[in-house]
Amino acid sequence: MLGNWLKTTILMAGIVALFGAMGAALGGQQGMIIALLLGGAMNFFAYWFSDKMVLKMYNAREVDETSAPQFYGMVKELATRAGLPMPRVYLIDEAQPNAFATGRNPENAAVAATTGILQLLSPRELRGVMAHELAHVKHRDILISTLSATVAGAISTLANFGMMFGGHNRENGGNPVFAILAMIFAPIAAMIIQFAISRTREFGADQGGAEISGDSEALASALAKIDRYARGIPNEAAEAHPATAQMMIINPLHGGSVARLFSTHPATEERIARLRAMARPA
Repeated sequence: MLGNWLKTTILMAGIVALFGAMGAALGGQQGMIIALLLGGAMNFFAYWFSDKMVLKMYNAREVDETSAPQFYGMVKELATRAGLPMPRVYLIDEAQPNAFATGRNPENAAVAATTGILQLLSPRELRGVMAHELAHVKHRDILISTLSATVAGAISTLANFGMMFGGHNRENGGNPVFAILAMIFAPIAAMIIQFAISRTREFGADQGGAEISGDSEALASALAKIDRYARGIPNEAAEAHPATAQMMIINPLHGGSVARLFSTHPATEERIARLRAMARPA
C-alpha cells in the first residue's frame, strides 16, 4: 500500500509540474505563476464542491433505511467493518451496471450505485462492489482522483487557450517552438499521468475492498459480470462527462483499441486474477 501512495505522490507532483511548465511555455515566468495560482484555485474548488457536482451530473437521488433498506443496510454494515463514518447513499436511474464513491474525506463521503448494478448482481457480489467503493473512501482516493482530473482538465484548457490566441508571448523571452510543442503534447502527457493515477488507485481499492468484505471472490465475480454487461450498455452521463469515468468501478466509456491505450482502469482480467489469488490459500 505504501508503494501505491509513493507512486501516486510522484504522479501528482508530475502533473502539477506539467501545469506550471505549460503556463511558462505560454506566458514565461509570469504565465507559470498565474497557471499555478489558477491550478491551486481549481483544486480548492474541486476539494469542496466536486462531490455535489458529480452527483448532480448523474441525477443521483439520496436513499435511506426507509427508501432502500437492503442496500442502505449493506453499506452501513460494510462501513462499520471498515471503521468508517456512515456515508451518504445514492441511487442512479441508469441501466449500465456501475458504482462510484465521492467526497473530500471519510466524514463527507458518498457512495452511489446504478439501478442496473442492483438488478444485475447477487447480494454477495453487490456487497463486494460496495466494499471496493468504501476502500476508495478509506484511502482518500476520491480527493486524489478529483485533483488530478481538475489539473489535467486545466492543462487542456490552457492549451486550447494558447492555440486560440496565438500561443507564446515573445516579449517573455521564451522559445515559440517549445510553446507550440507544449500546447500539443502537454494535454496528452497530463491525461496519461491522470490515468496512471487512476489505475494505481483501482488496484489498491480492489485489495482494500476484499479485506473489508472478507470475500475477494465476490468482487472478482462482480467485476467479470459488470465488465461483460457494461460493454453493451451506453452510459449517457459518463459519455457527456468523460472526466468522471475514472471514478467508476468499471470504465463506463466505449472506445476502440486506441481508447484502451489511455484507459482509466487496469485490465479487468488482471484485477480478477489478483483478487482470485488473494482467495487461494498461501
